Amino acid sequence: MSTHETASPDTPPHAAPHAAPPATPHTAALTEEEWARRLTPEEFQVLRRAGTERPYTGEYWDSHVQGVYACRACGAELFRSDEKFDSHCGWPSFFAPLAEDRVEYIKDETLGMQRIEVRCAGCGSHMGHVFQGEGYGTPTDLRYCINSISLRLSPSDVPSADASDTPGGAA
Repeated sequence: MSTHETASPDTPPHAAPHAAPPATPHTAALTEEEWARRLTPEEFQVLRRAGTERPYTGEYWDSHVQGVYACRACGAELFRSDEKFDSHCGWPSFFAPLAEDRVEYIKDETLGMQRIEVRCAGCGSHMGHVFQGEGYGTPTDLRYCINSISLRLSPSDVPSADASDTPGGAA
């Protein structure tokens, strides 16, 4: 199977991620040259070339700030802090996207592994991967392992009840 076939995790208990609908143009369609001009080299490598930032280096891996996480490339809202949890893997982890139509799932067989890549449905940019059955105590048994550099957080006006929300707080 090619690395660009649509895929989904095995049937999860929530609104199951389905194979992406038939290919449709992304609403934020730019050429790769336009993306390269718009994004920093690091953003371009992850968002458009499916790279991965090093663990524990991204700005959101241990954030507890309340708000909405949007695609850094096109601004589509993809995840909420309400679905973010501490997986201690070094990347932001969510147990569900904001809505299933906000993301696409692509079978990824690179690096000798079988994984499910998560992309922004608005622009096709790489977000990270989704894993199932790892034993986290979440409602979906899914872990959306997302690169911080793929996201931009818009904080809400509601402060978090977690005392570790301050910069440098414990995760």
